[in-house]
Amino acid sequence: MFFLIVDILGTIAFAISGALVAMNKRMDPFGVLIIAFVTAVGGGTLRDVMIGIEPVSWMKNMTFVYVIIGSATFAVVFKKRINYLRKSLFLFDTIGIALYTVVGVETGIIADLHPLICIALGTMTACFGGVIRDILCNEIPVIFRKEIYATACILGGLTYFLLLEFLEEKNYLFVIAGLVVILVRLVAVRFKISLPSLYKKVE
Repeated sequence: MFFLIVDILGTIAFAISGALVAMNKRMDPFGVLIIAFVTAVGGGTLRDVMIGIEPVSWMKNMTFVYVIIGSATFAVVFKKRINYLRKSLFLFDTIGIALYTVVGVETGIIADLHPLICIALGTMTACFGGVIRDILCNEIPVIFRKEIYATACILGGLTYFLLLEFLEEKNYLFVIAGLVVILVRLVAVRFKISLPSLYKKVE
């Protein structure tokens, strides 16, 4: 039950994130809904296809469809209030990757996959909805820039497996690993920590 709640919360966060990006691009209502949808289910769909889940998870549970529609509608109706928080997009995106990381890792564990593959699945689940969102919105995906994004997900996944040796209660694992993802990204942005660049600065 707790696993389902985490999955739904991640869906809400990413759907709102996608809707905000779409509205910033001044898309029509249909465009906002589509971007919200692909942001919310893009990573999970890729994960399910890779491990052979047919049909993919959200197609078997209409709750996710209703949640995405409701979240996108919420973002549209309360756009001014949400945008009043200057970093609302960053906030929802960060919460989304944290929640989806643990969902992806746990899905890999259920499929009896190697820990490294589970961490990769968690990272893909968290990041690739945003990749599709950014591509459709004509932006360079955040994961391909210097920002600490996928790295935060990987660290969260590693934390999950390290604590798995000491904690039997999965709910605590979800919360702690998710908080690691959030804290790593917040600290990276706050102190302007980024991955090293491969390119020399142009003088």
